[in-house]
Amino acid sequence: MAEAYAWIEQSLNTIRRANWYRSPQLIASKAGAEVIINDRSVLMFASNNYLGLAGDQRLIDAAIAACQAYGTGATGSRLVSGHLPLHQELEQTIANLKQTEAALVFSSGYLANIGTIAALVGKRDLILGDVYNHSCLKNGAILSGATVLDYGHSDLADLGNKLAQQRSQFRRCLITTDSVFSMDGDLAPLTEIMALAEKYDCMVLVDEAHATGVFGDRGAGLVNALGIKQPLIQVGTLSKALGSLGGYVAGSAQLIDFLRNRAASWIYTTGLSPADTAAAIAAIKIINTEPERRHQLWQNLELLKKQLAQANIIAIATESPIVAIEVGDIATTLAIAAQLKEKGLFAPAIRPPTVPTPRIRLTLIATHTEAQINHLAGCLKQAVEKTKP
Repeated sequence: MAEAYAWIEQSLNTIRRANWYRSPQLIASKAGAEVIINDRSVLMFASNNYLGLAGDQRLIDAAIAACQAYGTGATGSRLVSGHLPLHQELEQTIANLKQTEAALVFSSGYLANIGTIAALVGKRDLILGDVYNHSCLKNGAILSGATVLDYGHSDLADLGNKLAQQRSQFRRCLITTDSVFSMDGDLAPLTEIMALAEKYDCMVLVDEAHATGVFGDRGAGLVNALGIKQPLIQVGTLSKALGSLGGYVAGSAQLIDFLRNRAASWIYTTGLSPADTAAAIAAIKIINTEPERRHQLWQNLELLKKQLAQANIIAIATESPIVAIEVGDIATTLAIAAQLKEKGLFAPAIRPPTVPTPRIRLTLIATHTEAQINHLAGCLKQAVEKTKP
């Protein structure tokens, strides 16, 4: 029997030889701008905790109160075991934030995407997705059984050409895109995508995972910030700027009713825990009443942009709190990440196959101080110069 599993070690050796091997860091502290790694205080520039809410005492208190009232688990599928008033409150709160008729909460953002996509389209349909879409969008497309075509990254001409050539051959068409791309930090041309969708009678699904809480006058996301009013499907997560766990879909009441009956990853999965649900409700209340958190986040981004320009370091994009910097091949990128870690900065190297080219991926938090960002920029400059031939 052991021989049947021998291929696993061989595959791991291949991953190691390619410099693709990865393992998680053990963090022994509450989420924030500073964390404890290996008994050492380290500045965190790898977290999606954009507003610093994952360690906020108000979210912690809300989670504790929910556990005391309802216990630690939802105990089963919401259709079978019932759901809590908290679940209904969170869904209404999300719908209010996104200015949609309704919303549906899943146990993760990944489950929200794969379940929604697989429910909306099937073998007679077409999906056109940005080539840089997150894994959950790509895997949801495969799971659906639809014909799946990638279009060039934010390439409207390519998307338009594929629609002109392919749309008439299929019953339904779904265009999928991230609003903020997680590895480059750039923004999708959503307004233009919506115009093409209207022209070719397509549905549009936008993943607002890295935009929720960050963009728009209320943190409602990039769709809101751009003033898009046409019908579309908004998917997102509660685990990044909202500091909790879970995913959501927001849209028309009919869409949400349909997903309750057809989205397998919602129907057959245990509901979100009381603690996570309550924490997410608390987070949305905070982002509605404390816009200064978003303002500080954007100020931090402007400071980092200024410091990178002075150091002659060019980022792939500087449109979001995700700032990715290409510094060389895999070995060079790993070396720079190691140097930053030595100086007390957690800013990891992101490598293939996650991304097509290696880069240092920085993420900013509203609670980063000016001194911390200046320290990051100075250390990054030194590390880059040290690796130059």
